[in-house]
Amino acid sequence: MSHQGLGEFEQLVLLAIAHLRDEAYGVPIVEAIERRTGRAVSRAAVYVTLRRLEDKGLVSSWLGDPTPERGGKARRHVRLEPEGARALRDARQTADRMWQGLDPATLRAR
Repeated sequence: MSHQGLGEFEQLVLLAIAHLRDEAYGVPIVEAIERRTGRAVSRAAVYVTLRRLEDKGLVSSWLGDPTPERGGKARRHVRLEPEGARALRDARQTADRMWQGLDPATLRAR
């Protein structure tokens, strides 16, 4: 299955899932992105992106056991699928190729 490439936010969500491993679900994904990027992220944006990534086959999700602290509601956990890992690697390689020969410290607009 070929993909057009990942958007920046899709990459951030997939990378957060990769970092969180078995603890990947909505709130920790938001917190991981905010902690690592220093920017505010809405939960709604993460949930919409997770649904889109699942539709693309890049992640899968399942409901965990209901928890008392959530009033008996179950959490929807997310897992990075092999196609998602491949898409992340491709995005990284593409960016690396584009950066070749450029020094970020001396980069300026003309």
